Amino acid sequence: MTTLYERIGGEPAVDKAVELFYDKVIADDRIAGYFDNLDMVAQANKQKKFLTMVFGGPSDYSGLDMRNAHINLGLGEEHFNAVVENLAQTMRELGVSESDIGEVGKIAGSVKNEILNR
Repeated sequence: MTTLYERIGGEPAVDKAVELFYDKVIADDRIAGYFDNLDMVAQANKQKKFLTMVFGGPSDYSGLDMRNAHINLGLGEEHFNAVVENLAQTMRELGVSESDIGEVGKIAGSVKNEILNR
């Protein structure tokens, strides 16, 4: 069985998805402020490694776990939903199937409590 990483197009697709995703995030008033003082090149590189890992590709991610990466941000349901909506829209724009977008949603949902510090 092929991995989600392979089905969406591997490294080139993840790279493009992360670029488009952060364009959307920075334009989204619900969450843009969380990225104001970040090195977005470093953030994008970290996100590419993370998504590659959780989508079943080669694991190069060495960042914090989801709880510790988001612990002091005061995130709520609306922030989580904004990120998931932007990611799903990005995937649609890249021609990813709805079933694979659903799988991405399940992956996001599996770490929701950690991200929201519950």
